[in-house]
Amino acid sequence: MVHFVGAGPGAPDLITLRGAALLEKADQVIYTGSLVNAALLERCREDSRILNSASMTLEAVIDAIREAEKKGQTTVRLHTGDPSVYGAIREQMDRLDALGIRYDVTPGVSSFCAAAAALFAEYTLPGISQTVILTRMEGRTPVPERERLADLARHGSSMAVFLSAGMLPALQEELLKGAYVRETPAALVYKASWPEEKCIRCTVGTLAVSAAENGIDRTALVLVGDFLSGAYERSCLYDPVFTTGYRKGENSA
Repeated sequence: MVHFVGAGPGAPDLITLRGAALLEKADQVIYTGSLVNAALLERCREDSRILNSASMTLEAVIDAIREAEKKGQTTVRLHTGDPSVYGAIREQMDRLDALGIRYDVTPGVSSFCAAAAALFAEYTLPGISQTVILTRMEGRTPVPERERLADLARHGSSMAVFLSAGMLPALQEELLKGAYVRETPAALVYKASWPEEKCIRCTVGTLAVSAAENGIDRTALVLVGDFLSGAYERSCLYDPVFTTGYRKGENSA
């Protein structure tokens, strides 16, 4: 049996209870060493086989899983954040399907959630934004034509940009082709929830220079949008005059 487990954004105590329990019982753990906090491996059994997938190909990962399966062992495939977001798990599951190997998926806390927590921010503010776009800049890995950053930026909604901290001058230019302006609030969150976490508040127009001044060129999430401005409208749900299925508004007949 294979368990795909979301490790969370970095802090060892932000893995889910289910994920932690699976990690503690696993015969084999294959973890994304370039991103997963190695402190999580302290939960593993002393006799568990630990493999770092940063130096492995997809074929090597599947071969290791297949060997464990032959021995009747369980494997935890430990992915950073939530495995459904830039986790490359679909190609692994398809290979396992072809081999008849059973698996399940345990979700995790994504770094875009941890980044908002670090900034004490809320992505979906009434009157400001009710949409969050998760995306990345096109680099060596292309993006679909319809999902180019400049096109997505036309919405002007809350945005979290992954895997793009090394391309900030270009990213900044693409954002400015949309609804954002140079003064639109932005933030860089480096290693959200890790001990070395850094939160840099800036604007779309100063993203690149802010990163350079703080030595950030990787492992950072870029947040963009007016949700960072501090402005918003009061939520109807908790407004005393708003009627819900659980209470009547003060002005209701």
